[in-house]
Amino acid sequence: MKKALLLFLLCFLLLDTSLQVQGNKTESNTTLIRSFRAGHKTNNGTNKSEYPSILEELEELDSCAMDYFTGILSTRLIPATYAMAVVVGIPSNALILGTLIVKAKTFSTAVLYLSLAVSDLLVMFTLTFKIHYHFSGNNWVFGEAFCQVVTACFYGNLYCSIHMHMCISIKRYLAIVHPFRYKSLPKHTCTIWSTLAVWAVFLVAMVPEVLIRQSYFLPQLGITTCHDVLPKAEEYYTLLLYYKMGITCLGFFIPFIVTVISYVSIIYHLNKSHHDWIYYIKMSTLVFIIFTVCFTPSNVLYFVHSMKLYTSREEYFYIYYNVALCLCSLHCCLDPFLFFLMSRTTGSKLSYITFKGKAMSFSI
Repeated sequence: MKKALLLFLLCFLLLDTSLQVQGNKTESNTTLIRSFRAGHKTNNGTNKSEYPSILEELEELDSCAMDYFTGILSTRLIPATYAMAVVVGIPSNALILGTLIVKAKTFSTAVLYLSLAVSDLLVMFTLTFKIHYHFSGNNWVFGEAFCQVVTACFYGNLYCSIHMHMCISIKRYLAIVHPFRYKSLPKHTCTIWSTLAVWAVFLVAMVPEVLIRQSYFLPQLGITTCHDVLPKAEEYYTLLLYYKMGITCLGFFIPFIVTVISYVSIIYHLNKSHHDWIYYIKMSTLVFIIFTVCFTPSNVLYFVHSMKLYTSREEYFYIYYNVALCLCSLHCCLDPFLFFLMSRTTGSKLSYITFKGKAMSFSI
């Protein structure tokens, strides 16, 4: 009885999806949580025991997904961009890490940059496995558990990197716009607790990524995908989409708004100052522009992609998202160079006259 009911539901879903596409091509009997549509493979003429039991077989990818998995974009261009980021990012972030460990006890800002360097290094290390995955024709060979860990580590540290930039912008905002309040703050304590809070939040936020199966075998192509294909499961499909949109808002949109307000206020107040802050203004503007260009496209596209999956079950935005994701990896390898540029202003002194006529100065 249960098998008959399940067969009826699968046929109903197949009919429903077939009405939403052009022509007479039959699509899958399930839809995807994350990217492309794929259905569960039936046993008609095929023995499931031929394939590894840990991998669930999926079939009937549409032409869009087939072109992506076999095309030069995902098998050459995307991994080549990742490879350039890794070659530059690992040694440069390691150098910054070694430099900042010594200074972390002296300068509170060094704590934030130290955490940023750690996040960027972890992103770079996970990229090495993604590079192998893409160059191998989008075939994952490291097992399901490691796919879950790499996925959680990659996205979790990207969001940590974004939040570290937000914390740095808030710190500089307080130093310039509210100098007296900033002077009285326990800066080391605040930065350490802020850093720990960010890491704790995203450690918890990435738990669903290690609880959900990420790797699936595709008989049509003879490959095992990691994170790119995930079938719809009715019991948690809607909740998972809400989770994806929520983590995008928490991980990007909220810190982006805070960062915009911080840098706009910084530039506005420095322009009103009688001191020559032109270099600091230029560097702050450059950091903000690079932050916006690198992180905005991928997060906006992912949010739109999630909305499309929820409303119309269209998945082609996932291709655009993967291309835009390359910009995030480039930002992680640019962070050390931005640090060196901004460090030229770190020793600069802000001076204010207190209500008692005494001068107060401190570094930003």
